[in-house]
Amino acid sequence: MCGRYAQSKSMAELVEEFGITGATLESPLPANWNIAPTQEIYIVRDTPEGQRELASVSWGLIGHWYKDVAQARASQSHAINARSESVFEKPTFRDSFRKHRCLIPADGYYEWATALGQYRPKQPFYISSAEGTSLSLAGIWSEWVSPTGQVIQSASIITREAVGMLVPIHSRMPVIMPSDRWSAWLDPSRKEIDELRGLMEFSEPAHGLTAHAVADTVNSTSNNGPSLTHAITLGEPETLF
Repeated sequence: MCGRYAQSKSMAELVEEFGITGATLESPLPANWNIAPTQEIYIVRDTPEGQRELASVSWGLIGHWYKDVAQARASQSHAINARSESVFEKPTFRDSFRKHRCLIPADGYYEWATALGQYRPKQPFYISSAEGTSLSLAGIWSEWVSPTGQVIQSASIITREAVGMLVPIHSRMPVIMPSDRWSAWLDPSRKEIDELRGLMEFSEPAHGLTAHAVADTVNSTSNNGPSLTHAITLGEPETLF
């Protein structure tokens, strides 16, 4: 799963990197090296008119059936990730998968080692692009309207089975959408399930990624700053790749 990530680039940098041609936010989100569920995050999406926009939503998709704000907000932490293997059929996610796909920009994301790997359980790792570019995480978004008319837009990150050097850390990883598939993925007119599922399949899903161990300070959401992403040295026998 992906339960914490970093995003520190400015709106201007994201506009250039993701080819934003439409709307952006009136006020930018602050740089955040420890983004947690339910917090506001950037998403990139296409409008029906073909404009690519940078928007802000809450992390954790809200199902349309919730009846009040308290229930809707409480549900979010259970829907921060959607599995690629079932996103097209699960009631919480299937409509958004067909109609409301997005990209979620990230400097990198954190993962905590499981007991099944070679590292001590709960050892945090930071995974990012070896080239320093943003990761374009595949996502879906939704708009929930309360009985009183309050509108909350929310999003989930799509995950898949981990591959390659990520396997010893955790069994899941985000689906990272290569730039040559952005247009097809974001196009709201594309609704054929098999085609959309095909867009999430790659020969090398972890290509270009690098991972290193980081300090336990990332465990607390009260901690923030670029130092959270800095590499630490693990003692034997926990040798990094």
